[in-house]
Amino acid sequence: MAREKQGYAVIDIDGVLADVRHRLHHVSRRPKDWDRFFAAAVDDPPLAEGIALVRQLADTHRIVYLTGRPFRCRQDTLDWLAKHDLPPGRLLMRRPGDFRPARVTKLELLRRLACERPVTVLVDDDIQVVEAARAAGFQVLHADWMESSPTLVEAQEREGRT
Repeated sequence: MAREKQGYAVIDIDGVLADVRHRLHHVSRRPKDWDRFFAAAVDDPPLAEGIALVRQLADTHRIVYLTGRPFRCRQDTLDWLAKHDLPPGRLLMRRPGDFRPARVTKLELLRRLACERPVTVLVDDDIQVVEAARAAGFQVLHADWMESSPTLVEAQEREGRT
């Protein structure tokens, strides 16, 4: 008999599961082309470390994918997760018009999740999200397997886009 999965493992997508580096050029100069940046997400190569980790966590946790991607990218994101045979889980995304820093939006969503059941671990690549979640008492694994990019940090923290 299968054991009941108790807590949530909350997994970021960009920089944890998906390698976004091939599309950063769309937002590394002005004017930034956010439409092309997000449209290219369907071609993100998977990051082996993150893929292996989420599969391992799915054995003992309920999976929640928590991304700063805008809601308009929902179907493309679901298709990408399915294409790479990732474990089923809830997908939480940035609300339309919400351009707050990732550390703010993600912490708000983590707190909501924690009202349902324990959040056992958050896996995120954004150091500011990692620090905010740890300061709020969440167990965090900093995904450091993809080299951080100043362009991605700016998109996550200053522009509230991923």
